[in-house]
Formats: sequence, structure tokens, C-alpha cells
Amino acid sequence: MIGGMRVMVHCQRMNDEARRAGLNPAVAGMARSGIREIMDAAWGRPGAIRLEVGEPDFPTPAHVVEAAHLAALEGNTGYQPSAGIPQLREALAVKVRERNGYTVTPQQTIVTQGGVEALYASLLTLTQPGDEILLPDPAWPNFLLISQMLNLRAMTYPLTADAGYQPELETLEALVSARTSVIVINSPSNPVGAVIGRARMTELLAFTERHGLWMVSDECYDEIDFDGGFVSPASIAPERVVSAYSFSKTYAMTGWRIGYAVAPPEVAPTLAKCQEPIISCVNAPTQYAALAAVTGPQYVVTEMRQAYRERRGVALSVLKGSELRPFAPQGAFYLWVDARSTGLPSRELAMRLLEERNVVVVPGSAFGARGEGFLRVSLASSAESIVEGLRRLLDLTASL
Repeated sequence: MIGGMRVMVHCQRMNDEARRAGLNPAVAGMARSGIREIMDAAWGRPGAIRLEVGEPDFPTPAHVVEAAHLAALEGNTGYQPSAGIPQLREALAVKVRERNGYTVTPQQTIVTQGGVEALYASLLTLTQPGDEILLPDPAWPNFLLISQMLNLRAMTYPLTADAGYQPELETLEALVSARTSVIVINSPSNPVGAVIGRARMTELLAFTERHGLWMVSDECYDEIDFDGGFVSPASIAPERVVSAYSFSKTYAMTGWRIGYAVAPPEVAPTLAKCQEPIISCVNAPTQYAALAAVTGPQYVVTEMRQAYRERRGVALSVLKGSELRPFAPQGAFYLWVDARSTGLPSRELAMRLLEERNVVVVPGSAFGARGEGFLRVSLASSAESIVEGLRRLLDLTASL
């Protein structure tokens, strides 16, 4: 309670300072990303083994790059419809039906400036200032940052190793209140790589219906599913689900900044309205590149997924039998490593690994309170780099 009071006093002090400076306290008070902190610390270090970035180490497929080039040469460089070019929205509706297992019209798809803007626009559409939303912990930090920008009260539900990093219904029931409007889920998840199976997803959807909540489903890693357990919640009960997708991870298009939201018919038009004041529209060549990605050959997706699966096996074999306990990811491309046996805070351990062994990983504390004592290791690097980086981690922990 004392610690909680200190946090409240600190936040109030920051809010007061921001107001005196004429700044928005919701933005001025946002904490710096722990991911960006470790990336900045590693900047310019020669020979560093980079295992921190959630970015595919594969190039964007050549036919996707060519589609953007051709679109620009043909003059497709002007303003586009705010919700996306019609042919891309039609292709996304086909993709969702064939690969995610539920049927939507093109009008239910909204092309966004990356998956993160799909999440931002979805929460902006579905909430009002002061609402409570349920967020996972550990989780991608942007969930919390978005909620702070929208003046929402984040109520975090713990994801634990004992529960397989699955949302637990009893915990959610204890957190929900009359002010709760949304639950956010992420499967396959960042940073853990856990996948919510059909049975648990069905229970979660029943929970949302029981309490009149919306579910915002971050499906950024929907096509990086190693064991076949992934299910889109909208394929079970689409009425209360808004889904956010991205081209970044699936097609190695992180810098292109394009994603999309899929929403029920009564929500999609309002969500689409968000586009005009936030981004106007996604740039035209990128939309044509995305069209080529989703309609073109999909073997590139299969090859990348297989590479991540193989790297998972390599990484697990390196840590087998050690005091570091990794969770075997079911999807995405991260290894979540329990390093509590070292006795060090995760940030200190990550910084020492950088300074003493020249290896960059992300401290678990960057993903929430429940991440303390853990490290996130990216599998979006060569198998050789992963092996060497983990060996240096083991060497460091053995010396502590």
C-alpha cells in the first residue's frame, strides 16, 4: 500500500508539473519504453549480438517491393480513401475468411497505419475517458501507453507460468466492474509467445458477453503459430470482437507501417471515422504493396514461420538443464526466460549482459510488473547469433 501511495504521489506531482508547463499530463506522464531504453544503450556498440528487436530478420518479399514501386510509377501517390483502397479491403475480407475463419464484408475492414494504430483507433472508438479496461501483464507496453493517452484506467490481469500464461477467469471476474468497457487480449502473445486455445477463448468470450464488454484482440502474430493452436476469437463469437492485424511480422514489413482492423458492422463505420483526423489515409504505394503481400505467394510466410520454429528448438536446447527456465513459445518469435534464480532485477541483468558480454535482450520489467525477473530474447535473428547470445548469458549467470 505504501508503494502504491508513492506511485500515486509521484504521478500527481508529474501531472501538476505538466499542467504548469501547459502540457497534456496524459502524454507528459508516460513512462519511457524499457525496450527503447535498452536499444538506445546498445546503439553503436561494435559486434553486439542483437536479440532485443521484435523485427523479422528477413527482407520484405521482392514482389511486395515491386508492387509499391510500380504503384508509384503509375501515379498512385495521391490521397486515398480513409478506410483503405477498395481492392485491399476486399482482399483482407478474403484473407480473414480463409485464414482466420470468420466472414466479414470489405466494409468491416479498415486499413490502418500499422497494427498499433488499429489498436489505438479501436480503443478510441470503444471507450470513453475514465473507463476501465482489462490489460494482460506481462504485455506489449503500448497497450498501457494507449490507455494512458485515452485517459483510461488500466486494470491488469496477471499471466503466470503456472497457468501457462493464459488469462484466468477467476482473476478477471475479480477485476471487472461497472466501469469496465473492454478487455484486451494478445494471442500469440508478446513477450511470452503463449497461444490462447479454443476452449479458453470460448470462456473469455462468454465472460465478455456476461459483463457486456468489448474484446479487442491483438492478432499481430496470427500467422506465426507453431503448433496449430491459434484461434481468432471472432471466429467463435464475432459480435463483440474488434481484431487488430499487422503486415509487419507476417511479411517482414515493419517499416512500411500498415495494418488493419476488423470490426462488427455497427462498429466499423465509427472506427473508420478515426482515420481522417489521425492519419488521413495510409500512403498509396504501401497499400498496393500490402495488396501484393496478401494476394501473392504465401510460401514466404511459411518459410519464415519454419525458420522461427527451428530457432525455437535451438534456443530451448541451449538452455536445457540450466537454472534459466524458458517458456516454450507456441507462436510469435520470442523466448521468455525466467531468470529469477540470478537474484538480480531484470533491468540490471540485461544491462550487465550488454556491458559485460555485449548481448542485447529486453528486461522483463519492460512488459509490466509480472515481467520482473524475466528476459525477452528475440528469435528474429540468425540461429548462430541466438546460440552465441544465450551461451554468453549462461556464462554471465554462472559468474554471478
